[in-house]
Amino acid sequence: MTVHFGIDRLLADPALRKPLEGQRVALLAHPASVTADLTHSLDALVAAGIDVTAVFGPQHGVRGDLQDNMMESPDFTDPVYGMPVFSLYGEVRRPSGQSMHTFDVMLVDLQDLGCRIYTYVTTLLYILEAAAEHGKAVWVLDRPNPAGRPVEGTRLRSGWESFVGAGPMVMRHGLTMGEMGHWFIRHFGLDVDYRVIEMDGWQPEGPGFGWPADRVWINPSPNAANVNMARAYAGTVMVEGATLSEGRGTTRPLELFGAPDIDAKAVIAEMQRLAPAWLTGCKLRDIWFQPTFHKHAGQLNSGVHIHAEGAWYDHAAFRPWRVQALGFKAIRSLYPDYPIWRGTDFKYEYTDDVLAIDVINGGPGLREWVDDAGAGAGDLDALALPDEAAWREEVADLLIY
Repeated sequence: MTVHFGIDRLLADPALRKPLEGQRVALLAHPASVTADLTHSLDALVAAGIDVTAVFGPQHGVRGDLQDNMMESPDFTDPVYGMPVFSLYGEVRRPSGQSMHTFDVMLVDLQDLGCRIYTYVTTLLYILEAAAEHGKAVWVLDRPNPAGRPVEGTRLRSGWESFVGAGPMVMRHGLTMGEMGHWFIRHFGLDVDYRVIEMDGWQPEGPGFGWPADRVWINPSPNAANVNMARAYAGTVMVEGATLSEGRGTTRPLELFGAPDIDAKAVIAEMQRLAPAWLTGCKLRDIWFQPTFHKHAGQLNSGVHIHAEGAWYDHAAFRPWRVQALGFKAIRSLYPDYPIWRGTDFKYEYTDDVLAIDVINGGPGLREWVDDAGAGAGDLDALALPDEAAWREEVADLLIY
């Protein structure tokens, strides 16, 4: 069955576009904001006669030109259409009052990865809050969650909100951007004119388990290179808070972890010894890799590649957050004094004096579990299972598909 994304439905149906007549329209987009025939949404909307008066770009920019993490984008003028392009990951992360006056309706067309840490969901919240303040409308042109519906991880704890933690959601939230907008509005009590241009035919439990087989994958950010990465990301993103390499500087970033001074074969064996049930649904492969930049650049690393694909992949069983937590636990078990965590001197996404791993997890619970030699798999489950169940119940009435 062909899946029609929000942008394609908007372009195909004049009745959906009619409320935009006479309105100044802004577009929040990135490189994966493309139609079914791979036309960028900006070009397609202009061609359809919509009065696009401003463009906004999230982290990595409208053009996705910034390879590394935490690299800011400047504002600029679009060279083709001449409208202003405002960066929401530069001098500001929340849209300025000045930029909010350039439009009446904001179209949000961002491909997400279904993970709390992926900053596009936070940008959506900031847009909704600004729209409520300035009396603007927000339409999400919905896209699939490539990680599908499974829910995993602990909820962000109160006081740990950040640009990579917009609110008390679990790490792998299971929602589309359109659904997440509804949750933000309800949770934060926002009074905003909000609409979702829904997908047609998306089956999160159907073939592809979230990503339709008939759509090519376009990187929504430079290191989101394929669906395997999207599936593994709710776990591998934690490696950004560790001294281990997450594979930046290789062609398979955020699908693997490793370092020059660990033995990946031994790590995999220890993972299987500690919690074999957590490794169902995927295949772990020991590899060697040499990053060209970022952590351990130019050094030969022994690593673990997580394959959430092929005959080994079980969508319901795969739990990337637990797999990566177990990787940390195995390293701690084999090398008790290994400096796994990046220190407070490493400022992660505009935070100060806190460990990046705790910012990523929205609290210290996971790190404390890894570092507690007496804590087993059941202890982490005791933290996560109630949160996962509560989240599923909380969002059940928001599921559109």
